[in-house]
Amino acid sequence: MLAQAAALCAAYVIGSFPTAYLVGRVNDVDLRTVGSGNLGATNVFRTLGWKWGLLVYVVDGLKGAFPVLWLPGAIGMAAGWPWGVVFGLLAILGHVRPVFLMGKGGGKGVATASGVFIALAPVPALCAMIGFVIVVAISRYVSLGSLVGAVVLPVALMLQEGAVTPLVLVGAAVGAFVFWTHRENIGRLRRGEERRIGRSSSTTSGGRA
Repeated sequence: MLAQAAALCAAYVIGSFPTAYLVGRVNDVDLRTVGSGNLGATNVFRTLGWKWGLLVYVVDGLKGAFPVLWLPGAIGMAAGWPWGVVFGLLAILGHVRPVFLMGKGGGKGVATASGVFIALAPVPALCAMIGFVIVVAISRYVSLGSLVGAVVLPVALMLQEGAVTPLVLVGAAVGAFVFWTHRENIGRLRRGEERRIGRSSSTTSGGRA
């Protein structure tokens, strides 16, 4: 029981690793005060460039994949359902509400959720990522791509599983959570105020992602 409790805490702490915050500090920038104010890969991309943005995306994805793949074995449990899923969800929670930043100012969970499902269900996760890339390439809205990926994921999971399994329900719950973390973006998309990739902050007021 103690090992399971320690592993649960470890998953949350791993997810809490403040990648974007540290990258900003390396560049003498507090990303909570510039751009969207969000500690996610998109704000890093817009503020510091694609190389730093890609680094943050990869590390944040690993924050999700590592607890899923490693922690179940560390406590003598099989990977996947249920422990791998639980550890993945805690990593996502840690990313959104990081303990190192007093539970505030995290990202929106997309990159970490991607890592979780790449570890749990690679093909559905890849489908969601392809949907994300296509939508962003066409629309230039990262937030819209994230929302589409959040819809594609549970659909692809259901097609793979052939039924509404617990993993499909988890995918749907994570997709709904992504919609919740993007609720302000959804409002701006509806009003035509959301910023596109490649558009400077001066061209659109109030745009955040």
